[in-house]
Amino acid sequence: MSEDQKRILEQQLWNIANTLRGKMNADEFRDYILGFIFYKYLAEKMELFANDILKQDGISFRSLTATDSQTLEIVEAVKEESLERLGYFLKPDELFSEVVKRGNNDVEGQSNFILEDLQKILTNIQLSTMGTESEDDFDNLFEDMDLNSTKLGKSPEARNEIVVKVLTHLDKIDFKLESTELDVLGDAYEYLISQFASGAGKKAGEFYTPQEVSMILAKIVSTGKDKLRSVYDPTCGSGSLLLRVAREVKEVSNFYGQELNRTTYNLARMNMILHGVHYRKFDIKQEDTLEHPQHKDLTFEAIVANPPFSAQWSANPLFTTDDRFSQYGKLAPSSKADFAFVCHMVHHLADNGCMAVVLPHGALFRGSAEQHIRRYLIENRNYLDAVIGLPANIFYGTSIPTCILVFKKCKESPEDVLFIDASQHFEKVKTQNVLREEHIEKIVSTYRNRLEEDKYSKRATLQQIADNDYNLNIPRYVDTFVTEESIDINQVANELKSLENELKDIDQRIASFCVELNITTPF
Repeated sequence: MSEDQKRILEQQLWNIANTLRGKMNADEFRDYILGFIFYKYLAEKMELFANDILKQDGISFRSLTATDSQTLEIVEAVKEESLERLGYFLKPDELFSEVVKRGNNDVEGQSNFILEDLQKILTNIQLSTMGTESEDDFDNLFEDMDLNSTKLGKSPEARNEIVVKVLTHLDKIDFKLESTELDVLGDAYEYLISQFASGAGKKAGEFYTPQEVSMILAKIVSTGKDKLRSVYDPTCGSGSLLLRVAREVKEVSNFYGQELNRTTYNLARMNMILHGVHYRKFDIKQEDTLEHPQHKDLTFEAIVANPPFSAQWSANPLFTTDDRFSQYGKLAPSSKADFAFVCHMVHHLADNGCMAVVLPHGALFRGSAEQHIRRYLIENRNYLDAVIGLPANIFYGTSIPTCILVFKKCKESPEDVLFIDASQHFEKVKTQNVLREEHIEKIVSTYRNRLEEDKYSKRATLQQIADNDYNLNIPRYVDTFVTEESIDINQVANELKSLENELKDIDQRIASFCVELNITTPF
């Protein structure tokens, strides 16, 4: 698929999404449209899988609607295979296109009212997984799609009309699932998530990291590797950051994540499945990561995160005996959980691993407990590998400048820490600052090669950092001061004198014109 075709597809989906825009707020219509797309994906994947199984018998899956024992036996056999391989099951009459036919009165003798039928199908997808390995991955995936909500329309008929309209438009789009080389639907889904994030204001950070920042994090943690045993995001949002890491390597064996918000947690699981990640290869949990970690005994080869900036947490004194925090002697302050997330991530980092986390700039220089934790990580452990300053106003919902901290337990350059000041390298697009490909490449290549460049990057020794009392503020290490050009005062004085003489000449000419015209001179 060409870039032009891809853009056309993305625009088609966004236009369909906007069919619901007038009915509800952005958060709500996001959940419906992404849910409908996900249902279409599951149905088409199911049909392709079933038809492949039945091909040798010359049977199509959607034709198996009879209720005789032989047909039911075939359907049951397909179900068993589907639950093992796909993790879920849909009956022939539950396929997306079949529901659309009923909604458009294309099925003789049936009403076009499909809401109850559709709600039941969405529930059946989840029920089909009960008692199987994939049960947790499909549990309540569609809970945010209440088809009886008055947000869709005041009457059942009005709600049915808008749902049929949306499904009909979606049914006309070919997601090319039969092509294993293309991830058309996955890319389109990512596009929609980013579009919703750009219009979600302060709430956007709950579920989406801007793609250019995701690329930097993913490229950093995958440096020197083409396969990763595991990748983890303790605040995974929609899962986009995890999936971005997978694009940078040939293979990721397992994906792990945790997310507090229930709706966003559902979105992350959908996103994984839509990108073809097998249900056995991802483990996304819903809970508060700091208070109730769900992957306690695991370490990960790559860790990426964009935690909520300076969020509050309990800082319960009981955590001083928690293995994640006990070694530091102090807990991150309750008003700012930034270093609580750092400590949590460092605890889960494998010895051969790399972690990259986005934090607000304040985390580089704030004192008290945060300074104490920074000192321990650098002086006692020597885990800090790089500090990267990003431009302000590149995150949705906040204009504050941010940074990326990179940690490794086994550093290739144990004698120093690389500081990169990329804060002035961006392109302004309307009200948002944007990192272009060349800006991303410059950051990544500077990090990978540990390059020093005047006014951009510097390798600081551990002693220099200690001399700065473990203050990591980037200008202390990367000198960005630009000397202004000297001014020749005599030349400026002469230019002013010349201008003054020109003004006198002009005044005399104006006065002579006024005399000729017999009018009063203006001065």
